[in-house]
Amino acid sequence: MTGTTRSSNGLDDRRKRLLYRCWHRGTREMDLILGRFADAEIGILADLELTQLEALIALEDPELYPAFVGDTQLAPEYHTPLFARIKEFRNLDKPV
Repeated sequence: MTGTTRSSNGLDDRRKRLLYRCWHRGTREMDLILGRFADAEIGILADLELTQLEALIALEDPELYPAFVGDTQLAPEYHTPLFARIKEFRNLDKPV
């Protein structure tokens, strides 16, 4: 069970792949952060944001999770408006 509430119907292949990868991270905490964000936003992300999301999810969970919960900083190239949106979304959503 992934927890996703969004169907991939109507999404292009790139968005389908990203939706899947956001829900299948390896740790449940990251599934919930990225998966919930993807459920809510994947259909409206611009091409640049999709590229930024691809870069973020290429990072390992032990590096990415602390950045989302505020314990560490990522390298500057990952501090994008999309990263801030995901972090804000996480703060508005149920705590993980």
